[in-house]
Amino acid sequence: MDPTLRLLPWTTPDGRPCYLSADPDKKGHVSRLADDVEAMQMETAVKVLGHAVKVLDDPDSPPREVLFAGKRLSECLRDTVRVAESRGRRLGVEEDGDGDDE
Repeated sequence: MDPTLRLLPWTTPDGRPCYLSADPDKKGHVSRLADDVEAMQMETAVKVLGHAVKVLDDPDSPPREVLFAGKRLSECLRDTVRVAESRGRRLGVEEDGDGDDE
């Protein structure tokens, strides 16, 4: 992957990743927009996690509410992983892609 390409926090309508080719030392409009979207995604993840913990800790939570919490958690996890991947690339961190933490 070209290290000058920034992975953006959104995808194309068919789910493919979007990249920005820009000077990393200059903050253009799209770069600032991406920063704002990443910040919103992280804030949303924290809120969804707080809600999901309450739902999952309650043994009387209705199944539909548990399913909803699970779906929102998976969406937030996907977004958070994408933010981490994008930031890691900008920091020069290599991906090993095997999922192991060794």
